Amino acid sequence: MAGPLILIADDDDRLCQVIADYLQGEGFVPIQAHTGTEALALWEAPRPDLLVLDWMMPGRSGVDVLREVRRRHDTPIIMLTARDDEADKLLGLELGADDYLTKPFSMRELAARIRAVLGRTRSGPAEPEVIQYGDLMIDLAAHSVYRNGEELSLTPTEFKLLAVRARNPNRVYSRLQLMEAAIGDYYEGYERTVDSHISHLRRKLGDGGLIQTVKGVGYKLVPPKG
Repeated sequence: MAGPLILIADDDDRLCQVIADYLQGEGFVPIQAHTGTEALALWEAPRPDLLVLDWMMPGRSGVDVLREVRRRHDTPIIMLTARDDEADKLLGLELGADDYLTKPFSMRELAARIRAVLGRTRSGPAEPEVIQYGDLMIDLAAHSVYRNGEELSLTPTEFKLLAVRARNPNRVYSRLQLMEAAIGDYYEGYERTVDSHISHLRRKLGDGGLIQTVKGVGYKLVPPKG
């Protein structure tokens, strides 16, 4: 049985091949693109299970590809960047990336990151469960969120973060607890990215105080009135 289909998009042909060879040895099925335009074409068909997307590429950049994919789908995306700039990393996460790696990186860590992202976005069949908070409805089985009857477009990580708190809305979760419950395996720097995901989630929800910050502790979800 074939493993997950992974699209590797990077203008460095040699690096692409090295990644592809390693991932193939780890049981994945890699395909390659060397421009943003090629990456979008291969994302359309055959729709991969995950994208490994370089930040800088000729023509359409990785950020352009990220925006376009997120506008239309929740395909998991890991961004690669040569710049160790926290602002760049946070921008990628805010635009909907599920994770990032700074070059140079180890192939072993990349494979582990891919497994972690796929693990949290490919959860097994869930029992039908819908949580209703006033005008906010969270369908845990269908991985869908609606507000005032309108479906919201959340990334897999954003949905996981919301779902974790929705099960125990008044419980205060620390960043570490949210990271472990929603994101899974620990990697250095993940804890700081929770704030970025929360900020993005708040904007999509039109928050209005739904997600409250408990100073010095973490976050909690407060059901809307009505």
